[in-house]
Amino acid sequence: MSRLSTIALTALAPLAWGSTYAVTTQLLPPDRPLFAGLMRALPAGLVLLAATRALPRGAWWWKSAVLGVLNIGAFFPLLFLAAYRLPGGVASVVGSVGPLFVAGLAAALLSERPSARTLTAAVIGAVGVSLVVLRAGAGFDGLGLLAGVAGSASMSAGTVLTKRWGRPEGIGPLAFTGWQLTAGGLLIAPVALVAEGLPPALDARAVTGYAYLAVANTAAAYWLWFRGIGTLPATSVSLLGFLSPISAAAIGWAILDQALTPVQLVGMAIAFGGTLLGQLHYGRAASVRAPEPMSHHTSFPATPRTSSPTR
Repeated sequence: MSRLSTIALTALAPLAWGSTYAVTTQLLPPDRPLFAGLMRALPAGLVLLAATRALPRGAWWWKSAVLGVLNIGAFFPLLFLAAYRLPGGVASVVGSVGPLFVAGLAAALLSERPSARTLTAAVIGAVGVSLVVLRAGAGFDGLGLLAGVAGSASMSAGTVLTKRWGRPEGIGPLAFTGWQLTAGGLLIAPVALVAEGLPPALDARAVTGYAYLAVANTAAAYWLWFRGIGTLPATSVSLLGFLSPISAAAIGWAILDQALTPVQLVGMAIAFGGTLLGQLHYGRAASVRAPEPMSHHTSFPATPRTSSPTR
């Protein structure tokens, strides 16, 4: 039951990320993806730092900075760029190769050798995602594809390094999340200022949207995500990411009155099947340890141009 509850709680993160598209298109100012990323990361990170009153020490200053860049600071802008340049959900399909990246990096850095079932689950999930988000006539752009692959690789590397380095003694996942969100937000801030200019005027709808993204989609979701990485195999966690497009499609149908085609329903079932296959494998092959701090070790909003779900 401990393993199942850990998987279920970790799965809440990609399910929450699936709501990003609806919140962005309905509540936020248009064409400000970097500002949205900044508003998601930096305020949430600062609040968590103030709440936990814990700062990195020693080597954890640079380690938390590296993880913040990989998981937040570089991932968000690359994801935004891919979403703008890859219409029709292609960005989500490119991002769905993340579990394969994680499997390769986990084998090299964590000695987690991927089994045939793990690789099969990753491929099945990617096929399901493509059926959910791809549309006829979807375009392919070289820079967009490069950004999508780089963003997926960044998040994958962050996931594996988070697992490898663990957490310093006495530091819980909430403070650990705050470090990374703050580091990532500080990286995004100057990029957003240069690329998008001064922040836009915000009305009550925008404030509500940014508050939701900061609290639910970022602070809470990434806390659950990093907590899961600390106890589950890295590839198992990454396979849960297939739940994000399923969530986005379901929310689009329930809230935005977007029709679901039979092909999309089949894709949702296939993507869920790939996710479940990966978790069942780890249920038999690996046990989940209670979260332990380890001091000595040898999740953007989609844009109005595409309905691709993002973290």
